[in-house]
Amino acid sequence: MTVRPDAGRTTVTRMMSRDEVLSVLALLRAAGTDVVIAGGWGVDALLGEETREHRDLDLLHVREQEPAVVAALESAGYTETLDRRPVRFVLSHPSGPEIDLHPLEFAADGSAVQSSFDPAEPFRYPAACFVTGTIGTTTVRCVSAEQQALFHQGYEPAGRDVADMRRLREKFGIETRF
Repeated sequence: MTVRPDAGRTTVTRMMSRDEVLSVLALLRAAGTDVVIAGGWGVDALLGEETREHRDLDLLHVREQEPAVVAALESAGYTETLDRRPVRFVLSHPSGPEIDLHPLEFAADGSAVQSSFDPAEPFRYPAACFVTGTIGTTTVRCVSAEQQALFHQGYEPAGRDVADMRRLREKFGIETRF
């Protein structure tokens, strides 16, 4: 469990376990939705091991599948707690875990675009950035190490971000900002 400040108040968030991540992925797969893991769990999937605790699960989803994604998660007790659409939104479980959802618009070539808070600068995902990794013994879809490095730009990194990028540099030989 971690305590973190949030807009002038303090919230308590229980970490999201590997079993919970796999349960959410199975639930969404059963609902016929396509999701891709990003963020900290995405880094761990690329590395093939859990390297740290995670307070949330970042998922990229097909924008047109959003109603099915939300319905499946609501059936498991999640409720929307933050709406920053079209960029992102968060669903939280009463027991603490959070899922940070990022809607993507896919092109015919397999690339995708995600809205950003600056409409002139959307987040771009080349088709090649959608790869696979493992969580436990389960193969999962995630974003590539290079794409992870791109998303870790433009902000002051937390210690976990610095450690994640170091691990990706060591395993994949990529360049990162920090």
